Amino acid sequence: MTATAPQPAPHTGRARISKRSLRTDHWWIGPTLTVLGLTAFLVYGLARVLQQDHYWVAEYHYLTPFYSPCLSADCAPGSAVFGTLPWEFPWFLPYAVVSLPLLLAFRFTCYYYRKAYYRSFWQAPTACAVPEPHRSYTGEARLPLILQNSHRYFFYVALAITLLNTYDAALALGYGLGGGHGLGLGNLVMLTNVVLLWCYTLSCHSCRHVFGGRLRSFGNRPIRYWMWTQISRLNTRHMEFAWITLGTLMLTDAYVLLVASETIADPRLFATSG
Repeated sequence: MTATAPQPAPHTGRARISKRSLRTDHWWIGPTLTVLGLTAFLVYGLARVLQQDHYWVAEYHYLTPFYSPCLSADCAPGSAVFGTLPWEFPWFLPYAVVSLPLLLAFRFTCYYYRKAYYRSFWQAPTACAVPEPHRSYTGEARLPLILQNSHRYFFYVALAITLLNTYDAALALGYGLGGGHGLGLGNLVMLTNVVLLWCYTLSCHSCRHVFGGRLRSFGNRPIRYWMWTQISRLNTRHMEFAWITLGTLMLTDAYVLLVASETIADPRLFATSG
């Protein structure tokens, strides 16, 4: 009778590799660019909301999205289209104290942004086949990361604020067309920003879930199916819109800043009478 060769014991641990990683490509470029991009937006946004100036162009009714809605009693006349609170804010409190934290919470809990800063800032992991510096992993099942599940609720807030930004852009457009100033470059900047904000908000995974996540069949809901289909198409580009809108928000704010501070003049694309 032939003897059976002994079988090797099953491997239960990680492979013993002396090198930090076997990857030879420039895997660190992506995480590094993510850190630089997100940091640039946060630093710029913090500097601007604490500046408390050059956020409103009364002549053309331009209001930067970083200050909408303006709630302090000392907001520039005309900039608080929905009224203000009865007191002035201290220097460290942004005029848009309600909307800004909620918008940041919406983006901070966004599925794409979570992936982005987990891999870059937190390095969990930085890239595939690259070891992470953490000894344990608990996921999002307990504090503090369990709070990431609140993203579905912040979506409704972001939807309302996107409507508010749309109202600001429409008001500036109507003011220009009917107020004797004509259509300016600032109108196009604000409208472009609003359109892209809608693309980012509607491409959100929570939005897709609202329109079709709980349904077993679209058979008798053709309109809802069409809407879910369009949102699904946008959803495939959610990452792109996440980055593009960071850029358009800064661009829109910077443009209003330059015009409000009289650094540049707002070009009139065509003039109206009135």
